[in-house]
Amino acid sequence: MAGRPRARELGIVTGALPTGPLNAITDVAGVKVGHTTLHRGEKIRTGITAILPHGGNLFREKVPGAVFIGNAFGKLAGSTQVNELGEIETPILLTSTLNVFRAADALIDYMLALDGNHDVRSMNPLVGETNDGVLNDIQGRYCGREEVFAAIQGAKSGAVEEGCVGAGTGTIAFGWKGGIGTASRRAGPFTVGVLVQSNFGGRLTICGVPIERPRSAPPAAVDGSIMMIVATDAPVDHRNLSRMGARTMMGLGRTGSAGSNGSGDYAIAFTTSRESKLLSNDAVSPLFPGVIEATEEAIYNSLFKAETITGNGRTVEALPLESTVELLKSRGVIR
Repeated sequence: MAGRPRARELGIVTGALPTGPLNAITDVAGVKVGHTTLHRGEKIRTGITAILPHGGNLFREKVPGAVFIGNAFGKLAGSTQVNELGEIETPILLTSTLNVFRAADALIDYMLALDGNHDVRSMNPLVGETNDGVLNDIQGRYCGREEVFAAIQGAKSGAVEEGCVGAGTGTIAFGWKGGIGTASRRAGPFTVGVLVQSNFGGRLTICGVPIERPRSAPPAAVDGSIMMIVATDAPVDHRNLSRMGARTMMGLGRTGSAGSNGSGDYAIAFTTSRESKLLSNDAVSPLFPGVIEATEEAIYNSLFKAETITGNGRTVEALPLESTVELLKSRGVIR
């Protein structure tokens, strides 16, 4: 994508497994991603990101899914039914904290309008969030029906826009500008893709190297949240999707996350597979490092692709590329 480079384009290679062709969640066939980005006036820096497991009617063609909770300081609408029934029946939306409920209502509108859903009496919209209230007028709750419909209807396969887009428009990670990031891994015959909305605290660490903030910079907040979406084409059920979701926390930890009291750390995992014969527990093991590596790299991509943003009377700087690359070269991460 245009703009700042992704981590791998600078020679930063995370883990040992090969990536998919796009190094994105859309390497899992059928998965689509769409964004609505609101960058208006001086105060509005927010948006919607939609992840579609497939392009059909998800209520009629549900996909196996699971939600894993690392720390539950968040407003993840629809999570309990996903874990009770092991299914996802709507697109997955990411947005701003106070906007979850407007987005969920709009998502129901979208789903009820689809052919075949005229008699639906129950619907479980799945909407996650992080808090963009530093750079965005969060109380405005600017993303409604129009923005949700645009993100879903504009969702596509192929390369995924990253950085300050969609639900990542106003987010912050490690005191730098955060955002949307994605990556993928091939694990034998299967693909694992991850997309993140990074907005959390801690001490940024890239491939084991701590990235110090300048002394003149304000200290990075400890609190914050992250949404991590895991897609795979492997034939796995709810239970093993939950286990895959748990491995996102290992990838998150590699980046230096603090996992503080005020951090909402969630993973939503799903499979596009229609195979009836499921992988055994032992056969799922190779997928786990794929999740870990893709999560770690997706977080790096969210930072590397993000740009400096001013909004709501505040400015958050992008991760400085030149000094970061020089440090990583001096530590042998980049050769």
